[in-house]
Amino acid sequence: MSTYNALAEDLAPEPKEAPLHSHHPSEPFQPDSPDPVYWVTPLHLAGGDGVLAERIGSTLASLGWRMWPTSRHTLLYVSPDGLCGAEWILAAYPFELGGLPVAWQLSARPYATAAMTEWNAYFTADVPYEALADLLIAIDAREAPDVGFAGPATVLDALSGRGWIRDVDRPGTTAMDPGLSTCVSLEMVPPLIEDSDPRPGLVGWQVWAEPVVGAPYLWCASFSASVPHDLVAAFASSLASPVPVARRTLPKSAEGRLTVRRR
Repeated sequence: MSTYNALAEDLAPEPKEAPLHSHHPSEPFQPDSPDPVYWVTPLHLAGGDGVLAERIGSTLASLGWRMWPTSRHTLLYVSPDGLCGAEWILAAYPFELGGLPVAWQLSARPYATAAMTEWNAYFTADVPYEALADLLIAIDAREAPDVGFAGPATVLDALSGRGWIRDVDRPGTTAMDPGLSTCVSLEMVPPLIEDSDPRPGLVGWQVWAEPVVGAPYLWCASFSASVPHDLVAAFASSLASPVPVARRTLPKSAEGRLTVRRR
């Protein structure tokens, strides 16, 4: 299993152009028929099915978040209390995580008129939308999304409770799925990840799926240092869910690692 240090080296400092619904570099495989539906597990390797923008946009709309298109061709959603933001930024192509363009950026502020965000979290295009939606629901439910009192064990306990394995060398900071294809780790925050705490050398939760060791990542996520651990735990618990999910396209890189059933 590779470490997030290698992932962080792939952060690209220069902006690039990309279409709003950029095709993910891992080609989907479609075993039969033009538009089949499959029930697949595990969730963390199921990909985003090419509908991450639409599914998360629908989730935010159901929560009452307002949306504006921006001059950068992104879609900005703001919570009713003005404390939280979610932006579909794939078209702006601000930087990459693990060689993949960042698609969603989440943020929280201590008060609605604050000039700076307290924390930020970033997700690439093939993150399973169910896990990201559950995180947003948890964020929306919080009266103070910028404050948390739980410790890192909250994240690891959530994963252990769903059968994930703690790393032998770093049991207090890192857990992996039983197939050793996806890792959740408290690591040094890579460059370009924005946070209100300016101190160098801070750590935050980093997550990546690598179905084949040494091959390109399927998806990556980065949480800045000030993201409350209980919010990360909500994402992690959803990510490790054993419940099958519906997909029309499946990531080619995960072929052989997914349990697939036709509807």
